[in-house]
Amino acid sequence: MSNKATDTLDRAMGALIGGALGDALGMPTQLLSPARIAAVYGHVEDFVAPFADHPVSKGLVAGTITDDTEQALLLGRILIESGERFDHTRWVNALLDWEREVKARGSYDLLGPSTKRAIDAINNGTPAEEAGRSGDTNGAAMRIAPVGIMMPLAPLDALVAKVAETCRATHNTSIAIASASAVAAAISSGVAGSDWRAACQQAIAAAELGTALGNWVTGGDIAARIGWAQALVRGKGMKEAIRLITDLVGTGVASQESVPAAFAVLEVAEGDPWQAAVISANLGGDTDTIGAIAAGMAGACTGFSKLPQQHIARLVGIDIAEVRALAGDLVAARLAKAGSGKDAAA
Repeated sequence: MSNKATDTLDRAMGALIGGALGDALGMPTQLLSPARIAAVYGHVEDFVAPFADHPVSKGLVAGTITDDTEQALLLGRILIESGERFDHTRWVNALLDWEREVKARGSYDLLGPSTKRAIDAINNGTPAEEAGRSGDTNGAAMRIAPVGIMMPLAPLDALVAKVAETCRATHNTSIAIASASAVAAAISSGVAGSDWRAACQQAIAAAELGTALGNWVTGGDIAARIGWAQALVRGKGMKEAIRLITDLVGTGVASQESVPAAFAVLEVAEGDPWQAAVISANLGGDTDTIGAIAAGMAGACTGFSKLPQQHIARLVGIDIAEVRALAGDLVAARLAKAGSGKDAAA
């Protein structure tokens, strides 16, 4: 394997495992306020177990991944199995099978509202292409990393079109597609060799393209909100940045809150994946998803080899060897799409 291919694989693994770190660190703090997080856990800087009556994470052990990571890995496998044309039916069936497994584990409340609503609609006979017409939350953005790994950054409209294709069943709205496109482009840019600042510029360009796709719904412009959120926290310390993100950007499941929040976290962390995970875990709100997105983007820009290996070893619910095999398949598909194997870094 060439040095370029080795680095590409390292960054692909950085995206997937960085996302898992952010997901697991935010698992016990999700849906809580910053004040409640501080009262129960103090300042979260390591994996902790949720308290006994946690609204969604009760019973999970410290370091456990959630639906954010599980759905990302599931999407990655469907992308590889689909070949050139995304297999919409296979993806819907995989989501339905996954949903049944999650229910069997007693974790149905971990599903995001748009995904849950779309799956319920499909179960009740709604055509898959119609089920996602109102999905405007962050479920598409949280699992989109494999698309960013597989799709070269150029041409950008092809990457955004692939994002939109994967959004159709659950998040077929302008705001969700723009959000997922931003995250996918940042990851693709990182995998191609970019640093986090350059990746953020590509994210904004992709969000501008993505907003023209899908069913139009009301909400703030994602590209503009990403740039605004990053400027808002630039140069601020962690404590002040957390307050600004929580009070002004918002940390709810709405795409126009959590996705710009993740980019703001990336700004405060200055591209450091573990710091991105830590900041996200202390925000309150949808901490696991914001952490998965922010640390995943950061991981793509740094690579797996620079992630904290001592924390990776303590992740629960993920097989690193299986992730490495998936990352290898996604990178192979990426290099094939790029033709000669040369990729466009930006």
